[in-house]
Amino acid sequence: MTRTSSTFPPPVMQARRWLDGVIHPEGRPLLNVSQAAPVDPPPLIFREAMAEIVINDPEAHLYGPVLGLPALKAEVASQWSKAYGAPIKDSQIAITSGCNQAFAAAISTLCDEGSEVIVPVPYYFNHRMWLDMAGVKTVPLDAGPTLIPDADQAASLITPRTRAIALVSPNNPAGVEYPAETLQAFYDLCKSRKIALIVDETYRDFDSRTGAPHALFSDPDWADTLIHLYSFSKAYRLTGHRVGALIASEARLSEVEKFLDTVTICPNQIGQRAALWGMQNLQDWLAGERLEILDRRAAIEENFAPLAAKGWTLKGCGAYFAYVQHPFEIPSNELAKNLVRDAGVLVLPATMFMPDEIKGGANHLRIAFANIDRAGVGELIARLAAL
Repeated sequence: MTRTSSTFPPPVMQARRWLDGVIHPEGRPLLNVSQAAPVDPPPLIFREAMAEIVINDPEAHLYGPVLGLPALKAEVASQWSKAYGAPIKDSQIAITSGCNQAFAAAISTLCDEGSEVIVPVPYYFNHRMWLDMAGVKTVPLDAGPTLIPDADQAASLITPRTRAIALVSPNNPAGVEYPAETLQAFYDLCKSRKIALIVDETYRDFDSRTGAPHALFSDPDWADTLIHLYSFSKAYRLTGHRVGALIASEARLSEVEKFLDTVTICPNQIGQRAALWGMQNLQDWLAGERLEILDRRAAIEENFAPLAAKGWTLKGCGAYFAYVQHPFEIPSNELAKNLVRDAGVLVLPATMFMPDEIKGGANHLRIAFANIDRAGVGELIARLAAL
C-alpha cells in the first residue's frame, strides 16, 4: 500500500462533487456550509498594502529563511507573549505554509513508523489523513456527549509507542471551546509521561472568551512539552496565501527546518509580509470580525428551536462550527448528499470526522456557519426544519 492510498479522499473535495448535475430552483440558491474558510477576500486597504508589497519589495519574490520572515516571527512573539501573559521568543517560532503544514512538520519531528498519536474524536480530518500517510497510528479518544475530551481517559490509551496527544481548540469540527482546566490537565499528563502536547489554535481569534484561553505558556519549561499551532488564514482571510505558525522549542525547530526545507524551502513571501501587515494594522478590523462570527454563533443558538422541535440537537457551537445531531434514520453521509438536492444545502457528515469503530458519525453533521450571516442562518434552519 502506498502512503497516499492508506488514507481517505479529501472530504471537502468529495463533498463538492455532490454538486455535479444538481440544478437549484430559482429563489433557493445553494447554502454552502461545508468548508471552514473565509470566502471573501481581505479588505480593500489590506489588498492595497499587498499590492505595494508586490510592486515595491523585491525580496518578496525571492527565497527567504526556511523558518520564516524574522519580522513576522518577532511580531508573533510579541503579540503572543502579551496575549498569553508569558514570554515567547521569536527563536521558538517557525512560519509555515499554512497550519496543516505546521501539523505535518510537528508530526515528522515526533514520530517514526508505527508511532501513535492520540486524537479526540470527532477529529479534524486532515490531521487523521497526515497521520495515515506518515505511517502513524491514530488512537481515537472519544470526546463523549460533551465533546470535551478527558485527560484521565487519554491516560489509559498511552502506550510505549505514543508520541503525542493532538487537540484543537476552539474545536474543529465540534465548535466547543476547551476549558483552561481541560488543556492544563492534558498538559500535565503529557509532561508527566514525556510525550508532546500539540494544541492547534487555528480559531483562537474567534473564541468567545476574553483573555488567555489557557496558561500553558506560563510554565518556564513549556517548550519541553507543548507544540502550539496557528493559522493566519481565518483571521486575515489569507487562505490562498498559505501562512501558518508553529511554536515549539528551539531544538525541535531545528528538526522542523529539515522538513520545511525539503517541502517548500520557505513559506510564501508575499503571504508572510501580508500577515505581518495585518497583525500590525488590522487589530480593530479583526475585533469586528470576531464580533460578527460571535453574532452568527448566537444566531444559531437563538434560532435553533424549530429544529429542536423536529428532533435535532445542537451538540456544540463555537468558532466557525455547529455540530448537530439529526433525527433521521438514514446515515449522515447519505443525508448530506440528499440535502444538496432536497434543501440546497452543502454540509459535511460527521462520518468524515470519525473512524468507523467509533459510534456517532452516522447521526451527526458539521455546519460551518461562518460564511452565512444572520439571514443566512435563518434560511438554513428553515430549510432543514422543512425536511
